[in-house]
Amino acid sequence: MKPATGSVAGSGRLAGRLIGVGVTGSIAAYKAADLVRRLADEGADVVVLMTPSATRFVGELTFAALSRHPVETDVGGLLPDRRIGHIVVADSVDAIVVAPATAHWLASMATGLAGDAVTAACLATRAPVIVAPAMDGEMYAHPATRANVARIRDAFGYRIVEPESGPLASGQSGQGRLADTSAIVDAVVAAISGTAVREPDEAARPPLVAGDRDADLDGRHVVISAGGTAEPIDPVRFIGNRSTGKMGVALVEAAVARGARVTLLAGHVSVALPTDPAIRTVIAETTADMNRAVRAAIVDADVLIMAAAVADFRPRETAASKIGRDGGLTLDLEPTEDILAGVAAAVPPIGDPARPVLVGFAAETGSLDRAADKLHRKGVDFLVANDVAEEGSGFGTDTNHVWILSVDGEPVDLPLRSKRDVADEILDRVAAALDARDGAAQTGTVTQESRA
Repeated sequence: MKPATGSVAGSGRLAGRLIGVGVTGSIAAYKAADLVRRLADEGADVVVLMTPSATRFVGELTFAALSRHPVETDVGGLLPDRRIGHIVVADSVDAIVVAPATAHWLASMATGLAGDAVTAACLATRAPVIVAPAMDGEMYAHPATRANVARIRDAFGYRIVEPESGPLASGQSGQGRLADTSAIVDAVVAAISGTAVREPDEAARPPLVAGDRDADLDGRHVVISAGGTAEPIDPVRFIGNRSTGKMGVALVEAAVARGARVTLLAGHVSVALPTDPAIRTVIAETTADMNRAVRAAIVDADVLIMAAAVADFRPRETAASKIGRDGGLTLDLEPTEDILAGVAAAVPPIGDPARPVLVGFAAETGSLDRAADKLHRKGVDFLVANDVAEEGSGFGTDTNHVWILSVDGEPVDLPLRSKRDVADEILDRVAAALDARDGAAQTGTVTQESRA
């Protein structure tokens, strides 16, 4: 496959075109990857939008790698330049093709319920929309589904690429199989044939994701924690925080793209976790579980990045059954273990070639004055600090504004940018530190710090 570049130059029936591909939560979602490839082979620049349920079948990383654009999964998601992602897609695409389109999505679209990025972009665009349904045969034959298909075709002018007949995922046979991707591409070509490129200005189109880095982490084992921790009060309640896991997932995706073997230690997260053969995922939702998982994973790790927001306190005792609400609730809290400081104390000191690179995160509010102290107190190589109260820089956002502090350099201010860009900035420094460590091992150089 020739990668999409964002350029209006090129050859093929879709040369210079920007095509949006909407993926919804069907088992046929994996076929959308082939559709993206075929559209790119026709010269198109492709941007992908996904419903939340679609991310359970295919990870965002797959489509980001194929399209070279950020994948829009959140109807309120912002691009690094603060533009609304699905609106930029809606305003610049030559066509949107929804494939596969589930019965649920057809019903949402027919009634204008913009609860996901795919539906919202279709509602906001003046470009042609092509829809390729895929579902069980009885579902597609149901009068409700047929009425929804008829409405978006006749009232909205959407082109329907009818599903094929044959064996279905349910084990039954009927009309419901996603149409062949070549037929879907032909429908896209037909929908925009004879029209001018809608938005030739690349600056007005969705941005490309960060450029490819060298495989500078090839063969490295990188351990990354993500999300928050959930400290149980009773079987149904817990003490937690607002961390979603987005920054950790961005780090995982960036590390895999650079050739690393990744162990993801997932705490309490609210984002889809990436799926890739290079990723081993361990669920560790409490601080105690996270500590055990980190200790096990660090044994052969080259890098530990603690992006998880680990709780500072937990209930001293956990009730065995749900606590009643009568009389209120008083919690007796105890400090949790400082996982990163404990690991730093257990591994060789900074400067020793046998030491893994340790990266910590510090989520602060209002001031980053404590960050430098945390860098030295925790004994890490790098500390990534941000003010979570700053707009666009905190839990649940697609962007971040961070400072990267290191033991052997001045703090670096990284103004607001996508979390994936932040991840690559962090990994640039990690890769350089690994190279320096390996160089020291080969030359037998030992720093003053490692002798101390």
